[in-house]
Amino acid sequence: MALRLFSWSKGLLAITLCVFMITGHVAALDIGGKARYLMDPYSGRVFLTNNGEDALPVASISKLMTLVVALEAVERGEVDLDDLVTASPFAASKRGSRIWLETGEQLTLGELIYAIAVGSANDAAVAVAEFLAGTEAGFVDLMNIRAKELGLVKTTFRNSTGLPEEGGSNMMSAQDVALLVRHAMGVPRLMDYVSTYEYTMRKDTTKIPVLWNGNKLLRRYYGVDGMKTGFTTEAGYCIAATAERENFRLIAVTLGHKSEEERESAARALLDYGFRKYQSMELYAEKEAVGTLECPTGNPRTVDVVVPKAFLVTVERGKELDLTTVVELETDSVLPITEGQVVGRITAFYGDEIVGVSPLTVSETVHKLSVPALIVRLFKAMARSVF
Repeated sequence: MALRLFSWSKGLLAITLCVFMITGHVAALDIGGKARYLMDPYSGRVFLTNNGEDALPVASISKLMTLVVALEAVERGEVDLDDLVTASPFAASKRGSRIWLETGEQLTLGELIYAIAVGSANDAAVAVAEFLAGTEAGFVDLMNIRAKELGLVKTTFRNSTGLPEEGGSNMMSAQDVALLVRHAMGVPRLMDYVSTYEYTMRKDTTKIPVLWNGNKLLRRYYGVDGMKTGFTTEAGYCIAATAERENFRLIAVTLGHKSEEERESAARALLDYGFRKYQSMELYAEKEAVGTLECPTGNPRTVDVVVPKAFLVTVERGKELDLTTVVELETDSVLPITEGQVVGRITAFYGDEIVGVSPLTVSETVHKLSVPALIVRLFKAMARSVF
């Protein structure tokens, strides 16, 4: 099979100012804290970073990985949200943020995940960890394995909660936190949990406690729909937040603040910067063709290669950029190819910088021709070449 491309550069005006990773504006944002990171999760572009690769204690932001491991187990069918989880004495002994689990008390896995995501409950986190892996230590092993799989190179988990221990604290870089948020956004159900602002535990009995999300930006900043806050004396006040406006999404991470107010102000400043300076631009509409795929033994022989959803890229406001696109197809695709099946990807570049990536699919199913039909096609092709 071969691809016939519509070859072009999309844009109106070439400019000499390159929009590569921007670090020079960091000093202008006097927001305190020990580290920060601002990125576009879809293209991976980094707009601001300061000490972004330094490993720092992140307190309850650690629970994002607890949620990821738990909900990925649900997605694989290993456990169910309606499964009953029994609190051990160890889980019930956890202090700090908690839902006051009692030894032997049973709550559903789904309810405990709400307790972790909304109330940052340490006892709930340990109960879920023990339910999934037998012990919290076994669950922490799963957390660290998942961190390596996701490329979180400055991340070390010691527990499922983020509480400091004698051996040390959970450590992550701001960059790793942002990458974890980027992955978490795609974990089924996770965004539903972390975007919940208020949740009542034990609805059928005591209705205690009522949990309020520590991420106050859910109610105070337009577009914010997740993720997680954290605090310990060692880590300071930390937050990882994601927000979307006009098809443009940002992830903002800021660590090590002196107060809750400073943390919120810093997150606002990062998001304000991103939304003020950049915007999303549509290169291709949903189902728009970027080329055609030739299938000599297929029916139809030629099929459009399309973007399954609108292909958006991030550009600097007020700048008209000369963007180029590169299409890559999988070379091992075999017939039949079903409608919607991913057959490659399209990448948009500004210079050498990637500003957007989208999968590519076919517009309709391509069936494999039978031997008689293939012979007829060959004879017709030969006849056309003769005459």
